[in-house]
Amino acid sequence: MSTLDRAGEVGPTTVPPLVEDEAHTPPAPTAPPSRRPRGLAARVFVTVALVVMTIAFVYPFVWLISASLKPRSDVFDNRLIPETLTFDNYVEVWNAAPMGAWLLNTAFVTVMATLTVTLSSALVAWGFARYRFRGRNVLFGLVLASMMIPGAATMIPTYLIWDSLGMVGTLTPLWAGNLFGTAFYIFLLRQFFLGLPPELFDAAEMDGAGHWKVFWHIALPLTRPALVVVALFEFQAAWTDLMRGLIYLRDREDFTVPRGLKSMLDQFGFGGEWHWELVVAASVIATLPMIVVFFIGQKQIIQGVASTGTKG
Repeated sequence: MSTLDRAGEVGPTTVPPLVEDEAHTPPAPTAPPSRRPRGLAARVFVTVALVVMTIAFVYPFVWLISASLKPRSDVFDNRLIPETLTFDNYVEVWNAAPMGAWLLNTAFVTVMATLTVTLSSALVAWGFARYRFRGRNVLFGLVLASMMIPGAATMIPTYLIWDSLGMVGTLTPLWAGNLFGTAFYIFLLRQFFLGLPPELFDAAEMDGAGHWKVFWHIALPLTRPALVVVALFEFQAAWTDLMRGLIYLRDREDFTVPRGLKSMLDQFGFGGEWHWELVVAASVIATLPMIVVFFIGQKQIIQGVASTGTKG
């Protein structure tokens, strides 16, 4: 009689039932020690540090706004809430200086500088990232090496070039130099282009797309975060550029805002008429557009910097 015919019996080929061995039962996992106090302390420390740093950065601008709303005798009393509130300083600034013309000149220079350097840097970066040619690495090394040359070393030769072209005294030298790109922006965009899948561009070229179409319709849209970062950086640099305004601008009506503020500082500040309330009011007018632009583009700045850091 086989083992399968015996009811209730287990043959040698069957698997015996599992019996829990209490001696070999693993102990129940214990909960890890609570780290809430340490985590809470770290969060409190970070929060306090952020608050302190925020106050340190915001306080000068708050003081500037407060001083611009005070009369001449109370500008330096260090009260954040003015004892005597007045908006006459902003009216007097527009009467004492052509602020409207300065703002228009600065806006024109800033927009042109931003557009030209963003497009030209993207073109050069695309060439270094996409195409293989003899001497590519050497040329790119020379581009990076140009960042090591101090601006003072090229200031006089650049001035002589613009003077020979008859452009001194105009706004053109303040932005036209960006037609040839900037080394830092070229490096930034090249790293982003290198992180894009080359198969995408190969497929587009196999479908008949030309080089310009691939660049304009495929590469540029994919690099929009990096392009926004470049545009905002250049916007800030062009808006606050004082040096080129001092070198190339002559007529007061052609001044940009930084150059105009320098003339107001000479007229109403040190060695002048000591109307500091006008100087601080003009400074607020010059600063507000940059704050608005960076407030609007802060999300793109963070996204662009973070994504560029992970490319290439």
